[in-house]
Amino acid sequence: MRLSGGVESALHCCVVLTASAAPVPAARLAELHGVSATYLAKQLQALSRAGLMQSVQGKSGGYVLTRSATEITVLDVVEAIEGTRSTFICTEIRQRGPLARPQEACAAPCPIARTMYAADRAWRAALREVTIADLSGAVGEYDGGVLSRIGAWLLSPQP
Repeated sequence: MRLSGGVESALHCCVVLTASAAPVPAARLAELHGVSATYLAKQLQALSRAGLMQSVQGKSGGYVLTRSATEITVLDVVEAIEGTRSTFICTEIRQRGPLARPQEACAAPCPIARTMYAADRAWRAALREVTIADLSGAVGEYDGGVLSRIGAWLLSPQP
């Protein structure tokens, strides 16, 4: 399984927004993360469509989380960017080729599909257990003052 870079950017933005007392412009988030504003705008729009953040209009506008960081899971962010579809898609390969099984003989998923679907459920369950607040706390433990420095930088006057 491979997730797009948009997931990483989206998670970083959600964590960063926990450090800001005011809405943060998309351009400022893009600058902080060293990505293009156009690229990041797509991720922010997906997060907005999913109801995880919203754009505040006006001179001091920007993006804010729509609910507490304790209520937004990593899975919420992943699904906002990548969608909710399973990471495995069974194409019923057992119904093709010279020894193809008839459709009626394939009513139950095969062991391969069952294993892959179980893995997808386990992966999603693990991501559902971690919140943006958990990530913010872990970032703070990793580099004690980084979130306060980020918060100050986000609110500092722009050239």
